[in-house]
Amino acid sequence: MTDQSPQACGGLLRRLRTRAQLTQRELAKMATLSTRTVSDLERGINRTARTTTAELLADALDLAGPERALFMAAARGRPTSIGPELSTRRDDRTQSVTPAGALIGRDGELATLTGLMADLVAGRGSSVLIEGEPGIGKSALVRTALTQAADVGCAAFWGAGDELGEALPLLPLLEGLRVRERPTDPRRDMIVRLMRGEAGADRGMDVPAAMAEQLLALISEQCAAAPTVLVIDDLQWADQASIALWGRLARSVRQMPLLLIGMMRPVPQRDDLLALRRTGGDAQHLRLTGLDEAAVAELVTSLVRAKPDDKLLRLADGATGNPLYVIELLAALARSSSVTVTTTGAAVLVKGSAPGSLAAAIADRLGFVSGPVREVLRAAALLGTDFAVPELAVVLGRGMTNLIPAVDEACTAGVLAESDDGLQFRHPLIRAALYEEIPVAVRAAWHRDAGRALAEADAPVHRVARHLLQALGSPGSTTERMDEWTLRWLARTADLLVAQAPQVAAELLRRAVVTSIAGWAHHEFLAARLADVLYRIGEAVEAELVANRALAYAVEPDLLVDLHWTVAQCRMRAGRFTESLAALDEALASPGIPAGHRARLLVLAARTHNNLGEVEKAGRVATAALEVAAEAGDSWAMGWALHVLTVVTAVQGRMTDALPLFERALAMAETDVTLTDLRLLLQINKAVTLGNLDRYAEAIGTAREALQLADQVGTVIRRGQAHSSLGELLFDTGHWDEAMAEVEALPVEMKAPMEACLDLGIAAVIRFHRGEVAAAGRNLATAVTKAERIGTQVISPFIIARSLDREHAGAQADALAELLAGLVENAEELAEIEDLLPDAVRLAAGTGDKSTARALAVRAEAVAAGSSIPHQRANALYCRGLLEQNAALLLTAADRYGDAGRPLSCAKALEAAADFFRAGKRDQAGAVIDRAAQIYTSLGATTDVIRLRAADV
Repeated sequence: MTDQSPQACGGLLRRLRTRAQLTQRELAKMATLSTRTVSDLERGINRTARTTTAELLADALDLAGPERALFMAAARGRPTSIGPELSTRRDDRTQSVTPAGALIGRDGELATLTGLMADLVAGRGSSVLIEGEPGIGKSALVRTALTQAADVGCAAFWGAGDELGEALPLLPLLEGLRVRERPTDPRRDMIVRLMRGEAGADRGMDVPAAMAEQLLALISEQCAAAPTVLVIDDLQWADQASIALWGRLARSVRQMPLLLIGMMRPVPQRDDLLALRRTGGDAQHLRLTGLDEAAVAELVTSLVRAKPDDKLLRLADGATGNPLYVIELLAALARSSSVTVTTTGAAVLVKGSAPGSLAAAIADRLGFVSGPVREVLRAAALLGTDFAVPELAVVLGRGMTNLIPAVDEACTAGVLAESDDGLQFRHPLIRAALYEEIPVAVRAAWHRDAGRALAEADAPVHRVARHLLQALGSPGSTTERMDEWTLRWLARTADLLVAQAPQVAAELLRRAVVTSIAGWAHHEFLAARLADVLYRIGEAVEAELVANRALAYAVEPDLLVDLHWTVAQCRMRAGRFTESLAALDEALASPGIPAGHRARLLVLAARTHNNLGEVEKAGRVATAALEVAAEAGDSWAMGWALHVLTVVTAVQGRMTDALPLFERALAMAETDVTLTDLRLLLQINKAVTLGNLDRYAEAIGTAREALQLADQVGTVIRRGQAHSSLGELLFDTGHWDEAMAEVEALPVEMKAPMEACLDLGIAAVIRFHRGEVAAAGRNLATAVTKAERIGTQVISPFIIARSLDREHAGAQADALAELLAGLVENAEELAEIEDLLPDAVRLAAGTGDKSTARALAVRAEAVAAGSSIPHQRANALYCRGLLEQNAALLLTAADRYGDAGRPLSCAKALEAAADFFRAGKRDQAGAVIDRAAQIYTSLGATTDVIRLRAADV
C-alpha cells in the first residue's frame, strides 16, 4: 500500500520526530537546519526536500537500513509505505486488484479490526482469524484496517503462505519479518546463521525449533519497541511449524502488545488448521461471505463510475457477491467495450457475453498478453506468487534488461505488480491459472531445470529444494528415478536441508535412497540422513527400518555412530529401552569412535538407563559422558549429561544437591541455541525439584515460566510436560480446579506415556476424592494403556489412583498391594516412592499387617533422618503416629504438612488424629474434625467430608 499524497514526506517526518521525542527546534538544531525548514516540510508547504537536507534530517533522527531508505524516498517525492516496518508484498497485490470500493459491505468487520487496533495502541494484544473464499476481500479488509498503523505508532509486518513452499518451515514468518533483509539486527543475523548452518550446525539440533525460539524473541523485542501488527496471509499454504507458531503467539498475545492476524481459505481442511480454529487462544473468528445485492450494486457503481442499468446488475449478480469476481468481470467487459456510459450518466451493458466464472474472467485478462510475455509469466508462475526478478532471469537464462519489455507489458495488463522484493502476481488465482495451464510433464521438467539453475547460481538450499520437490511429482511417489545431478546435490546439502526443512528432505531423500545403488559413493550417507530425518518428523518405524538396512553395509565410523544413534532413539520412542541399550552398546564397541561421538552415545545410554528406572546406573554413565564431553569440548553433550545428573540426583532424594546442577546446566543451555529443547526441559525439572523441596512459591513460578516458554518454543511433548509439572504442583498445594485445567489442557494422545500417566493419575485421584468414581475409573483405564510403555518407572499419582480405586471397591488388601508394588519395583526413585509411604502405612495398619506398617514407617524415618524438608519430616511423624496410635504425633505431622503447603496430607493427618482422640478425648476430636473438614471442603473432596462426618456420628 502506498501513500502518494503531498503530505507523505511531512507526515512521516512528523511521526519520526515525535517518536524521537524532539521538538521542531531541537531537530533543526541537531540537523544544522533552520526551524522553518522542518516546519515547512511537516506542514506540507514544501512537499519534498533536497537530498542534502534529507540526509541531515536522517542523520539527526539516527535512521538506518530500510527505515532510512523509506524516509529518503519520501523526501524525494517517491511513493512510501504506510509505516517503517510494513512489508507490503501482499498489500501491493490487494491494492492493485481490489480498489477501495471492494470494501463495500464490510463495515462490521472493519469496525472489529479497527477496535482491535485501538486495543493494541492501548497496550492490549489480541488475535483474529479471517476466513473466506479466494477473492472475497480478506486481504483488502486487513490492508484498509492497517492504513493508520504507522500514524498511531504501530509497526506492521505482513507475510504469507506459499503453495510451493508449504513444506518449508517458518517461511511465512521469516519473509514477513524480513529476516534476510536486515542482517545488522543481531536477532535476525542469528536466524540467518541458523538457516545457513553457520550457528549450531549440529545433527542433533532441531533447527526449526531453534529458529522458532529466535523468531518469538524477535517478535517480543519488536513488541517491546512498539505495538506490533503481524499478519500472516494464506495460512492454508503455511507449513505446520508456522501454524504451530501462530497458535503459540495467539495464546501469548495477552502478554504483549501484539495484534496477530491470520487469513485463510476454508479449504483445504488440514488437521493442523482445524486444531488452530479450536485451540488458537482467544482468537476472534471473522468469516467473510459474499456481498449482498445492494452492496454488489454499490461496488459496480464505484467501478464504472456511473449508475448501472438492470442488465449490468443482473450480470454482476452472477458473481455470487465475490468482490474480485465482480472487479474482473467489469474489467473484462471494459476490455471488450461492452459497457457504455450514456450522456445521462447511466452505465449500459451493450454486449451480453461475459466470463462465466472467476477463472474465466482471469483467463480473459491473460488472453490480452502476447505469446512471449505469456512464456515469461509461466516461468514466473513456477517461482510462486512473489518472486525476485534476478531469480526469474536465472530460471529463464536471460539478462535482466532483456526482461524489462515483458515485465512492463505484464504490469500494464494487470497481471503483475511491483513488490518490495521484486514482482508479484496481482492475485494468487492469476498465478494459479498460468501454472495449471502448463502440462504436468513439462512443469516437472521446468521445475528440475529451475532448481539446477538456481543451485548453480548459489541460491539458498530451500529455494532449490522446493523446485526439486515439485519435479518429483506426488509426495511419497517413487516411480520416477532421480537424476545424477540431483543425487549429488543432495549429497552436498543433505545435512543443511535436514536441519532446515525436514519434510522436504524426507521426500527427496526417500527418492534418492531408492534411486541410488548400495555401494555408490554417497548411498550410505543419504540413507543415514534419511533415517535421521524420518525420526525427526515422527516416522520412527520407517526410520528404524532404513537405519537397520544401512547398517548392513555401512563401514565409515561416523555413519555407523549416526545409524546406531537413530536406531536407539527410535526404540526409546517406542518404549523398547532394553533394545535401545543394545544398539548403543554395539555403537560404543565400534573401533575409532571420536570423543564427541562417544560422549553423545553415552548421554543417550544414560537417558535410556534412567527411563528404565536404573537410576544409579544412569548416574554413573552420565558422569562418564560429562567427562568425555568436557574433553571433546562438546557443549551439547555436556548439557544433556548434566540434565541426566539433575534427574538422577533429584530422584535419589538429594534435591538440594540437584539445584546447583540445574543452575550449571541452565547457564550452558541459555547461551547455546542448539540447546533450546534442553533449556525448556531443565526449567520444567527444576520446578519439580523445587516442589519436592516444598519451595512451592518458587516452584509454581518456575513452572509457569516453563509453560510460557513451552507455549512459545516447545514441541508438543514439552508443552505436555510443562502442563504436567504445573498441574502436579497445583495438586500438591490444593489448587485442584487449576490442577485439573493443567492436566487436561492437551489431549492424551498428544502426550508422552509418562506425562499421560501422571496427568491421568492426578485427575483420577482428584475425582475419587470428589466422589466422581466413574470418571476416575475412565482416567485409570486410559492410563493403564500408557503405563505399558514406561517400564518400571514409579509415577506416584498413578499408583495412588490405582490404590484408591481398590479402596473405593472395599478391597483394602488389594489397595495396599498396589502401593507395595510401586515401593518394591524401584526403590531407587526416592522422590516418587516417598509419596506412597503414608498411604501404605495407613492401609497396612488398617488391615492389621503390623510388620509391613512397621517396616514402611522405618523407611519413612530413614528418609527424614537429617532432612529439613517439611513434608519428609511430616511423613515420618504421620507413619509413626499411625503405628503407635499417637494423636499428638499426628497433630504435629499435620502442622508439618501445613508448613510444607500440602493440604490433603494435612487433612489426612488430622482425620487420623481425630480417630484416636475419639477413644477418650471426644471434645478434642470434634475440633480436629472441624479443621480436617474445612480443608477437605476447600479441596472439594466431598467423599472425604462425608466419610469424616459419618465417623463423627
